[in-house]
Amino acid sequence: MTTGLAAAALALAAVPAGAAPAAFPDVISLPDGFQPEGIAVGGGPTAYAGSLADGDIVEVDLRTGAVERLVDVDAGPAVGLSLSPDAGELFVAGGPVGTLKVYDTGTGEELASLVVGSGFVNDVVVARDAAYLTNSFAPEFFRVALDARGLPTGDVETIPLSGDWQQAPPFSANGIEVTPNGASLLIVNSGLGILYDVDPTTGVANAIDIDGSLSSGDGIELTSARTVQVVRNSLNLVTTVKLSGDLARGTVVSEVTDADFDVPTTIASLGATSWVVNARFGTPATPDTTYTLVRVG
Repeated sequence: MTTGLAAAALALAAVPAGAAPAAFPDVISLPDGFQPEGIAVGGGPTAYAGSLADGDIVEVDLRTGAVERLVDVDAGPAVGLSLSPDAGELFVAGGPVGTLKVYDTGTGEELASLVVGSGFVNDVVVARDAAYLTNSFAPEFFRVALDARGLPTGDVETIPLSGDWQQAPPFSANGIEVTPNGASLLIVNSGLGILYDVDPTTGVANAIDIDGSLSSGDGIELTSARTVQVVRNSLNLVTTVKLSGDLARGTVVSEVTDADFDVPTTIASLGATSWVVNARFGTPATPDTTYTLVRVG
């Protein structure tokens, strides 16, 4: 759910040559009752997680496990998250309220807020000149133009999904990523367990032939130009797929589960390490319900 490749490069550039990476905690506790869903990882290394309950955002130090509230709002849910290429801005999809919000990662200041559409605006990814958001309730996605500062211009385009796309009500388009060259979007269909290569301009979707299932696919993360991780929420799995150069085919290279997984929804990476956020769907959400981030790999 983040621009993982750019954020990883930015953070790793700050590590002195030959320096051994510090150990990361395996599990990091989020505030009780937080109800997380989205995660993004940037420089520092720092993670950001958003609350389905009220749209709050927390900032997490991945080395120490320290958690601070960056954004304290009552603005509807925060669902998918994505960082700008320099990790200076955090883009937040609003789920049922149909919004895109942008926050300054240094101060928590709201830099932009706009309604992009109706339905369930689930996930977001930031490219060079646009942000793209999925709508889980309709065969379409949204393109939000960005200005020279990387902020929304207010121009929103609704692009229908066509080609091989099949809608599987009630919940279809979910996690989204953009290839490094910006030529393709990758969108996972949760209802069908299919990953698609989507033209960001026309919406024509080509189903990627993968030698395994992606059922219950939720958040996705490109860890290299041709390697994608898919979180399979209710199955407590992270499936890694190696894609062919033309994005027509994919090979499952690993499937990871963990005793600490509890319905993970989204994933973000820094170098060879990834983190998932446990949404714990099916567990009653109370002020005392515990939530965590879990390190993968």
